[in-house]
Amino acid sequence: MFCTPTGVSKGYLRPDMIVKMNLKGELLSDNARPSSEVKMHLRVYQENPTVKAVCHAHPVVATSYAIAGIPLDKPLCPEAIVTLGIVPLAPYAKPGTQEVPDSIAPYCKEYNAVLLANHGALTWGKDLTEAYYRMESLEHYAKLTMYTGSILNQVRGLNKQQIDEVIAIRESLGVSTGGRPEGND
Repeated sequence: MFCTPTGVSKGYLRPDMIVKMNLKGELLSDNARPSSEVKMHLRVYQENPTVKAVCHAHPVVATSYAIAGIPLDKPLCPEAIVTLGIVPLAPYAKPGTQEVPDSIAPYCKEYNAVLLANHGALTWGKDLTEAYYRMESLEHYAKLTMYTGSILNQVRGLNKQQIDEVIAIRESLGVSTGGRPEGND
């Protein structure tokens, strides 16, 4: 497993700074210390053996929902349902402790992403590209939720039949996780 080092701005990250570890959390390189959040990444791998990559970030709008204690679970558009499904909210956990991986464990098998209360977001996938795209989609979904719900004050989400059709598309793409949002009928 490769992860980013602690205390380094991602904007200044160089390839030689990447930390190599095994899935037990043991260092295989001595160039730097891993992020304190590595336990959270390892927990996703332990809980869901189909996952091959995890992405953790603090995107502004998605993190705002995490701070507000609001999961992202509205059926606003097909992309969000296919890529993410429901994005639940894990309970608050003290950073750098075992509480963090324990807080996300219940969500690792059924979902594709989770908001971390008062912290940030976590996505995962079959490879790094999918995990990264899910993080991009998560922030996009959070922005759509914010704009339609708080700025436009009008949300016309998908109904149950439309959600069924989108879930069928998701399944045809080989994605069986994400949960099913409730429809508007």
